Amino acid sequence: MYRKSPETEVLLVHPGGPFFAKKDLGSWSIPKGEYVAGEDPLAAARREFQEETGSEVSGEFLVLTAIRQKGGKEVKAWAIEGDIDHSQIVSNTFEIEWPPRSGRKQVFPEVDKAGWFPLDEARQKINEKQAAFLDELELILQSGS
Repeated sequence: MYRKSPETEVLLVHPGGPFFAKKDLGSWSIPKGEYVAGEDPLAAARREFQEETGSEVSGEFLVLTAIRQKGGKEVKAWAIEGDIDHSQIVSNTFEIEWPPRSGRKQVFPEVDKAGWFPLDEARQKINEKQAAFLDELELILQSGS
C-alpha cells in the first residue's frame, strides 16, 4: 500500500516473534504470505494483507514484477493506493517453542508493528530484495501509468 502525503510513502510491516525483536534495517517487509497451488495470487495477497494488518484492501491494483528472495522464495506483489492507521494493526499469530529446547510454546504476532515510510527510508528498512518493488512503484508513479 502506498499513499501520497505529499511525498509518496509506503506501508511496511515488521515481523513479530523473537527472531526479529531487535532487528530493524533490512528486516521490514511488504505485507505478504504464502498461497496454495490453485489459489489466485492476488486473492491470496489481499487475504494476507488482511491477516497481517486487520484491514481489508480493495481498489485498483498495480502489478509489480515478481522478485526472488535470497532463500529462493518467489514473491509476487501488487501496489495499491490507500491509507490505514498503522498504529491500529491487528495481526494473526503463530506458535513456536521459545526459548529453544525449553519445551514451552509461546504465541507471537506474525507482524508486531507497521509504519508509513518515505521511499528513501523504506529502502533502508525493507528486505533488500524487496527494494525492487519500491523502485518499480516509484517509476510507475513518476510516469503516471
